[in-house]
Amino acid sequence: MNYLGIDLGGTNVAAAVVTPSGAIIGRASLPTPRGAAQVVNCMAQAARAAAQAAGTSLQDVAAVGVGSPGTIQPDTGMVKYWSNLDFNDVPLADMLSAQLDRPVLLENDANAAALGEFAAGAGRGSSSMVAITLGTGVGGGAVLDGRLYTGFNYAGMEVGHFVIEYGGRLCTCGRRGCFEAYCSATALIKRTRELMEQHPESLLWRLAQGSLEHVNGRTPFDGAARGDFTALQIIDEYVSYLGCGVASLVNIFQPEIFCIGGGPSAQGENLMGPVREILQREDYARNQARRTRLVRATLGNDAGIIGAALLSRFR
Repeated sequence: MNYLGIDLGGTNVAAAVVTPSGAIIGRASLPTPRGAAQVVNCMAQAARAAAQAAGTSLQDVAAVGVGSPGTIQPDTGMVKYWSNLDFNDVPLADMLSAQLDRPVLLENDANAAALGEFAAGAGRGSSSMVAITLGTGVGGGAVLDGRLYTGFNYAGMEVGHFVIEYGGRLCTCGRRGCFEAYCSATALIKRTRELMEQHPESLLWRLAQGSLEHVNGRTPFDGAARGDFTALQIIDEYVSYLGCGVASLVNIFQPEIFCIGGGPSAQGENLMGPVREILQREDYARNQARRTRLVRATLGNDAGIIGAALLSRFR
């Protein structure tokens, strides 16, 4: 039987019917409304539309999985808190199951994305994988010995919030020196703007059309490719911090695969190559024949919806 995954976002609700091998055979997307009841109605509508697009019915779906932001309790199917939609103690899984007449599982969206990459993407065929996503923040997840790792209280793998520089930059979580404060796409953009202001002669100004508002995650990479000194300084610093974080996580988990996704990863080997060099040098297992393999994520925005769909296979 096939599975159905739902990726609940603050802007859109996306649903897809997924085969046991992780292939999407039908999908649908709707704008996210406000209010718990309205959101559940929208999720049910998207699920039915995805099933129709796949040429099947919900009764032919083995289970439904939902990847959601916020503070999640997978064992109860509860969204304890999500500020974007004003969710407080919302029994999301039970509410959706009542509408679809199918079992519904709930998981944190970053964990669902990691599971998707493990099952059907960069980690396919491996026994263990740690994944990070470089976006607005730094999200992450781990599948160890074929099982999703979430910690005893489901708050594990907040990889954006381990410290890589004691007393460093202030993070949105309130700590200083967090991985996220140095290696998110947001941090990269912020740092680029800071150094542009210090170096008005930099080519980066021309690449950004003379405005800090036009700086994005590609801007420093484009400048570095043209040999701009300021851009090269930004990228060297960013890669150094990213390599430090990756090597630290590898030394904790020693997964078979370490996967990097998110906007900066689109730079391919321009990013992965230098980070891999740091890992080769700083991996504690560097003298062993079997070592962690560093790869780019392959599923893009589909990772979360595929992982959500396949939740019942990894619980």
